[in-house]
Amino acid sequence: MSDRSRHMRAAPGALEAMLGLEKYLKQCGLDEKLMLLVKLRASIINGCTYCVDMHSRDARLAGESERRVHAVGAWEDSPVFSEREKAAFAWADALTNIATTHAPDDVYERVRAQFDDKELADLTLLVGAINTWNRISIGFRTPPPASWPPLPPG
Repeated sequence: MSDRSRHMRAAPGALEAMLGLEKYLKQCGLDEKLMLLVKLRASIINGCTYCVDMHSRDARLAGESERRVHAVGAWEDSPVFSEREKAAFAWADALTNIATTHAPDDVYERVRAQFDDKELADLTLLVGAINTWNRISIGFRTPPPASWPPLPPG
């Protein structure tokens, strides 16, 4: 895999804007673990090696169990997620696959039952942001590191 990332370095304003959105999302009030799992879910759908690698590790660092991190790929039937988390995953799936799903009403109603107006706006921005990062990483062939620092014990 070749690294084409020099293109992003050529557009520092765009990168700064994306990082600004990430800064907003970090303080928006959505649960950090939920946000990391939603990022992981969208990255799995998109096949973004870099982001799957990073967000699975970040979720573990945030205290997610290995079982829950692994279950994100098959969340629908997993007993380890709450209805709120499942609604967020359904919304992430619908928005990530927007060309075929068109964000169906039943998925909207499911997520709407679990998230207030601001939370739903923030969740939607989160899904949009990770889909953009996935497209940047895949398009520019951003390679994951050969290894990350080891996870702390526990």
